[in-house]
Amino acid sequence: MTTTLSSKGQIVLPANARRRLGLKAAAKFTCHVRDGEIVLTPAGATATAKPRLVKSKLTGLIYSQAAADAPKVTSEQIRALLADFP
Repeated sequence: MTTTLSSKGQIVLPANARRRLGLKAAAKFTCHVRDGEIVLTPAGATATAKPRLVKSKLTGLIYSQAAADAPKVTSEQIRALLADFP
């Protein structure tokens, strides 16, 4: 996703990013410069997107898709969780 900085210093967040984070008009952000990057974080909320249901184009099955920045879960972690499951 790319966007443009206006002459007034304004940036439009792409609609896809706003939808994924559930952002509405007048949302407040904290702004940090980190390692040469501008990092905007919604104030009073987490910046991670919620998982969503997706229909597979190949099989037609519906599955849960996590956000791209969600932590990865390994097979070993799943096995450990299932071992503790009643």
